[in-house]
Amino acid sequence: MFMDKQSCCGDHMFKSNRIGKVIKTSIPIIIFLLAIGPTLHADDVIDTGSVIFIHPDGTGASMWHALRNYYYGPDSISNWDRLERMGMYRSHVLNSTNSSSHGGATIHSYGVKVNFDTYGNVPEKPVKSLSGKGTSILMEARDAGLATALINSGHICEPGTGVFAAGTVDRDSTDVISEQIINSGTDIILSGGEVLLLPKGIAGRHGKEGKRKDGRNLIQQAKENGYTVVYNREELLNLPAGVKKVLGVFAAKHTFNDNSEEYLKEHNLPLYYDDAPTLAEMTSVALKILKQDGRRFLMIVEEEGTDNFGNYNNAMGELTALKRADDAIGVAVDYIKDNPRTLLITAADSEAGGFQLLAIRDSTDFDKPLPDTTDNGAPLDGIEGTGTVPFKAAPDKNGVVLRFGVGWASFEDVAGDVIARAHGLNSHLLKNNVDNTDIYRIMYATLFGKMLPEY
Repeated sequence: MFMDKQSCCGDHMFKSNRIGKVIKTSIPIIIFLLAIGPTLHADDVIDTGSVIFIHPDGTGASMWHALRNYYYGPDSISNWDRLERMGMYRSHVLNSTNSSSHGGATIHSYGVKVNFDTYGNVPEKPVKSLSGKGTSILMEARDAGLATALINSGHICEPGTGVFAAGTVDRDSTDVISEQIINSGTDIILSGGEVLLLPKGIAGRHGKEGKRKDGRNLIQQAKENGYTVVYNREELLNLPAGVKKVLGVFAAKHTFNDNSEEYLKEHNLPLYYDDAPTLAEMTSVALKILKQDGRRFLMIVEEEGTDNFGNYNNAMGELTALKRADDAIGVAVDYIKDNPRTLLITAADSEAGGFQLLAIRDSTDFDKPLPDTTDNGAPLDGIEGTGTVPFKAAPDKNGVVLRFGVGWASFEDVAGDVIARAHGLNSHLLKNNVDNTDIYRIMYATLFGKMLPEY
């Protein structure tokens, strides 16, 4: 796409050469200051408030561009577009240019670089947080008397939220992770993963037998810990007044079916389960509970579908998951209107699959199935997967409907395209160049009033 160039005003536009010289001299300085962002000092006085961290896992700039085109139109804006600040996110870890989900989550929750294969802090793989403690920012907030919440469209052990309350040598040690989360003292836990909470031989509300090898029933444990347990959208939206501790168990595994378009069609499976609440609904209910509680809070929210559908190169699944993440961002933005002492910060840790748009401009191709690959051999998706017709964007400002396909670079997570954004209280702390450790620093500053030195 080409943009029309806008010419700069000439000197004849100024009433005096002197004023013109001042303006010309100032512009480069202003541009420089905007580029480097605010200077953050360890002794800065920071306003404190609550924090909502929304982690749309696996998302990059091209995905948000596609979301805007498909759901809102190329000339419109999404909820993500409404956020006040943005910065390019550096996703490298200690031993890899690309992050893992658990390594990236550990960096977000501890504020220090770790190796690729790290899931929180354990003696075998010790992690000391940037604040000097051996706990995550969520556990430090809990210990300081703040309210806490973990929300995930995936299962309860997904690292984007799980690492904030658990640590293990192996991210597949779900018995250990889920037990730590249930016993973490987190006030609100909403996710899927019922089979990870029940022992083998015991079927759950979602019809699947538990997978725990230790024989423990963690749903019963949660009830003993004071949680009200809910299993679907209706139960979540009709919680009794005054409830403060909630465990949501909304699916046997994830609230979505992460696989290719062709597999889901063959097995008659939906992208997302109808009776499970959306990420926006979970976020909205949790915010109402936390507001009634009256304490400042830290809420960690993850849309896991944006990562998993990308890893399966499912373009329609990816766009659906992106919309759900964007809707949750909209809930948070609206909350901040009435509760301005709240920071919303959002970032992924990598991009799933290397998602890219490919424009379809010839009208004779609009209703034809796309080729299986692009000219260089990259897999290409239409609206129902390989070999199907192009996607239709929402109309632009002139009512024109544009068409596109989705190309994929990989099944893996790739790096270089993540954008961090911030909105509300202390959003100015987000620099234009954002290291993954800065996510922790900005959250920590807002919760505890102290800007920690850079890692």
